Amino acid sequence: MATQRDNPYGSFNFLVDFATGDASTVRGGFQEVSGMNIELTSAEYRAGNSPVNRPVKVNGVYKVGDVTFKRGLIGALDLYQWIDAIRTGDHSLLRTVHVSLQDEAHNGPVMTWTLLNARPLRYTVPALNAKSGSEVAIEELVLSIEDLSVE
Repeated sequence: MATQRDNPYGSFNFLVDFATGDASTVRGGFQEVSGMNIELTSAEYRAGNSPVNRPVKVNGVYKVGDVTFKRGLIGALDLYQWIDAIRTGDHSLLRTVHVSLQDEAHNGPVMTWTLLNARPLRYTVPALNAKSGSEVAIEELVLSIEDLSVE
């Protein structure tokens, strides 16, 4: 699905699918998605009979980072309801989340990141401040994921 071109894509045209089963309903646009990463680990190993006096690097396990989603508060309770269900014991609600980058003309996804077995870790309500009237109320959801793949 990844579409290659000579100049880089802008990072401002993206869609988030939380795999809720209702793909026709938009539940609010996300302002920011951050933290999608894979970190590889390595271990140093040297056998006692090695002819060189240095260790070799051996690949270890890998881990993926927690992913943060931010959106303007729109009154939809879907993110809160998901974390509420998980915190009250329904661990069957792990989801496969897709984040798709689009080109400038919105001709469909040019690259998609798949977050496997996503579960909410933290839900943050917007900061409320009566002194400033020009800021948007932003809610935040942090997901713990088990794996990240790119298509």
